[in-house]
Amino acid sequence: MAFSISQSGLVSTKRLNLCPAVPRVLPLPQFAKAKVVNGDVSIKRPLRVSSVAKFGSLESRTLNPKFKISCRAQEGDQARPLDPEIDQVPKSEAAQKLKIGIYFATWWALNVVFNIYNKKVLNAFPYPWLTSTLSLAVGSLIMLLSWATRIAETPKTDLEFWKNLFPVAVAHTIGHVAATVSMSKVAVSFTHIIKSGEPAFSVLVSRFLLGESFPVPVYLSLIPIIGGCALAAVTELNFNMIGFMGAMISNLAFVFRNIFSKRGMTGKSVSGMNYYACLSMLSLVILTPFAIAMEGPQMWAAGWQEAVSQIGPNFVWWVAAQSIFYHLYNQVSYMSLDQISPLTFSIGNTMKRISVIVSSIIIFRTPVQPVNALGAAIAVLGTFIYSQAKQ
Repeated sequence: MAFSISQSGLVSTKRLNLCPAVPRVLPLPQFAKAKVVNGDVSIKRPLRVSSVAKFGSLESRTLNPKFKISCRAQEGDQARPLDPEIDQVPKSEAAQKLKIGIYFATWWALNVVFNIYNKKVLNAFPYPWLTSTLSLAVGSLIMLLSWATRIAETPKTDLEFWKNLFPVAVAHTIGHVAATVSMSKVAVSFTHIIKSGEPAFSVLVSRFLLGESFPVPVYLSLIPIIGGCALAAVTELNFNMIGFMGAMISNLAFVFRNIFSKRGMTGKSVSGMNYYACLSMLSLVILTPFAIAMEGPQMWAAGWQEAVSQIGPNFVWWVAAQSIFYHLYNQVSYMSLDQISPLTFSIGNTMKRISVIVSSIIIFRTPVQPVNALGAAIAVLGTFIYSQAKQ
């Protein structure tokens, strides 16, 4: 690593080589002009380089490959000493781990609370289409109020943004409703065991529809995923075909949502929080007419009255809680994508499923056979192996 400075009148034109075995500071005086030949930068304004750790010059051609050099340059009238001890220090590794831990803990806790209240609502009010609609409506209302009160920054969108968001919203709507239908028919734990098979759908869709290829370990990781899900389904005491198919359709829909989302967000500068807010609003517009057609106000009114008469005023709180926590846990997950790597997110999603499955079994006292638990463990383990192999 060497450079030559000429026509400055202040620095010798001899060749300068960097070497670790020299004084830590090499002050270079300001110079009016510096023209560097053979592809190097031509400097027209005064520059200054100072206080660079282990920076120096020797007539040596040897440079330790492990030696790391960090230096900066400012315009002469803005120059200041650059001391690595007082210069801005990047966030420590411990602080970053703590930040990721807080994201994960919040994400998992909100998701567990949502699943508990969602199941309570569906047990007393078996209308998944309206329940899904209310989740999106409450989340949209929260974000509209946040924008109006300037708690959150209003996103800058255009027609092209909403056009790209539309297929994402369609897939999100289908996945959301299908998962809610599944949980209205089977145990929460069973729904999430089947949903842990989402990576298998992702690989199959990417391979046969998009023509993508994956390393052999990725394909091998699908074996425990598919086998574990199949074993858990066969041994499920409360197996229901509608519940099973709802979870499967949800897997497929969310795979397409992720694909469309990656394509639609290329080059966009909308934050994760606002992106999910826009997604919720568009999904609400898509879902509302279908919910009315599938169930309708008359069924909702009769079911609501019956639920309130059986549960009491707490039922209203259950509905509000499941809607609020649905929005919050999804919002945190989208915000997490802005801060962590896809691999870390995949691992966090796997651990989230474990927390939901275990907590729902404990709270709802779901009967689980040893073989069923083994199938769930194999499926979740396969999901974790997939997240490792795909990187």
